[in-house]
Amino acid sequence: MAGKSRGLGGHLLRGLALVAVCTLALQLFFLARIALMLVVDPQSTTFQRSEIIRLAVEKHQVAWAQDWVDNDRIAAHLKRAVIASEDAGFAEHSGVEWDALEAAWEKNQRAEAAAERRNAQLAKRAPPPDSPAAAKPRPAVVPKIVGGSTISQQLAKNLFLSGERTVLRKAQEFVLTFMLEGLLSKQRILAIYLNNVEWGEGLFGAQAAARHYFRVDAAQLGPGQAARLAVMLPAPKRFEKNPGSGYVASRAATIAARMGGVDLP
Repeated sequence: MAGKSRGLGGHLLRGLALVAVCTLALQLFFLARIALMLVVDPQSTTFQRSEIIRLAVEKHQVAWAQDWVDNDRIAAHLKRAVIASEDAGFAEHSGVEWDALEAAWEKNQRAEAAAERRNAQLAKRAPPPDSPAAAKPRPAVVPKIVGGSTISQQLAKNLFLSGERTVLRKAQEFVLTFMLEGLLSKQRILAIYLNNVEWGEGLFGAQAAARHYFRVDAAQLGPGQAARLAVMLPAPKRFEKNPGSGYVASRAATIAARMGGVDLP
């Protein structure tokens, strides 16, 4: 019996050692990929590749627009607008804004609790199962989840990770974020982000967005145009349907007012 226990313990230790070696190898792979970005422009991200597959499966075609431009060919207005909208402390923080993450977590907890209460109320008011009205049940209330991620975290996720929400994925995101911040300059992180971020379905990067929405190059974007593009980043697929909406205009005015106080890295 004791021999069997020792045998199981040995298998367990070998299994744990194998997991540790594989985890270390994966981190070294990510580290090498990020180090390569010092001199090589990443032309695609994990998120973009998943979008290509989705478009091919759902729409049987891949309408795609992306054109990498160097950092000096992206208007300073756009850089300021995106920082003002997405990550005001970008130039100062080390990759993660812990206060913003805590505030987002607390807000999401309240939203989830409110959604649960509302769904419980709807369940009580639901018609009997055998009634005609039961054939068309009201959709459940889905809580609006907000993020507290920095630009560096968003880039880490888009470059390498899936969109699933798990503790392990978030932990890997933190590790990748610190790798990005440790190996790349803030200017390089921002340039890679702006060249790969989504601005609509199949529309990626500042140059493609500037051409699509305003018929100008990314270097020629004015303050108002840059602010409008920055507004779209949290939900580009939704905002691209009506980029001239009142909400976009109002939010863009707020961002434009903040842009003067943004220090570029």
